[in-house]
Amino acid sequence: MAGLIQKRVLATLRSQNPPLIVRGFASDALSTAEIKSGEVGIVSGIPEQHLRRRVIIYSPGRTATQQGSGKLGKWKINFVSTQKWENPLMGWTSTGDPYANVGEAGLYFKSKEAAQSFAEKHGWEYVVKDPHTPLLRPKAYADNFKWKGPPVSED
Repeated sequence: MAGLIQKRVLATLRSQNPPLIVRGFASDALSTAEIKSGEVGIVSGIPEQHLRRRVIIYSPGRTATQQGSGKLGKWKINFVSTQKWENPLMGWTSTGDPYANVGEAGLYFKSKEAAQSFAEKHGWEYVVKDPHTPLLRPKAYADNFKWKGPPVSED
């Protein structure tokens, strides 16, 4: 039903004299054109005070409770937010920054270069934190029960 209505509306728009031009999305036009640094932020309608943001690009480590490798190798953007205060009623941390939780929600990228180009397109200053890779030595459970020699006295 909705598809039929949409087809009728498009047919009506095209049949008007002079015909109206039905265009695609703005993101389609931006993806085909060459984008300069900061240009996307200007045309996106973001207020001026949020155009020159500082962001941190990093690869999140494993959480303490989930030691799997699901999120390893992905890169994330977080906004540097300084507008925080403690709510006097409940003691919660409050913020007036609309981007305070945007990075937590899902600005994930497959590579560091993709995150950097995204920040450059939006005109954000960024700092890249390289991931810390711990040195992992191969261990076996049987190593816990190996003979380590006679006990050493501390006398």
